[in-house]
Formats: sequence, structure tokens, C-alpha cells
Amino acid sequence: MSNPIRVLIADDHPRSRRGLRALLATLPTIKVIGEAADGQEAVKLVETYQPDVVLMDAQMPVMDGLAASRCIKRQWPQIKIIMLTVYNARRSEASAAGIDVFLAKGCPIEMLWSALTSAEASSS
Repeated sequence: MSNPIRVLIADDHPRSRRGLRALLATLPTIKVIGEAADGQEAVKLVETYQPDVVLMDAQMPVMDGLAASRCIKRQWPQIKIIMLTVYNARRSEASAAGIDVFLAKGCPIEMLWSALTSAEASSS
């Protein structure tokens, strides 16, 4: 059996974090290792836990998801970042920030699963 994909969730809404955690608990080989309420906290938790994948919201207080993603990619380029957002217009900014996958919040579970597993496969 392979190691689980270690995921950090970064979203400023507690309900969104809880929902993602519950959803990811249904997926085989996924392990949520932490949650961040803002981008600055996400960067600190990435440094501490070194996840395989970060599920990153775009709009957050203190440091938004794009700035946090740039920091993470600069220091840990091997960590995959999947941006989950309702702001489709930020797709080009996300690409410039080094985001690996851009998904709409509420996308089908199959899309999220595919993004998580393809992210893991590319980091192996």
C-alpha cells in the first residue's frame, strides 16, 4: 500500500474547511494534516508539516491565497497547490503564482480526486 497523499487545507471559512475535511475523509489514500485560516498561517503550516498538496482558497485575510502560493512555491516548489475558489477571473493570476491546478469551489468530487491524484503522481 502506498503512502497517503498529505493535504493541507487553507480557507478562511471554518465551514468550508470542515466540509473539505469531511469530503476528503471519504477518499482513499488522502490524509488531511492541517488547516489554515489565512495565507500567512498556510505558509507556516507548510513549513512545519511539508504536505504533498495544499488546497488553497484565493481570497483570505492577512495574506491572500495567491501571495501565499508564491511564497510556498518559492521555498518548496515540489509542493503542489490546488486553488479552490469561486473567483474564476483569477485563473491567470493563479497560473502566474505557480498554482498547479485551478478548480471551482463545489466542483464534482471526481475532479478534485483527479487533481489530488495527478498532483501526487507528478511529485513522485
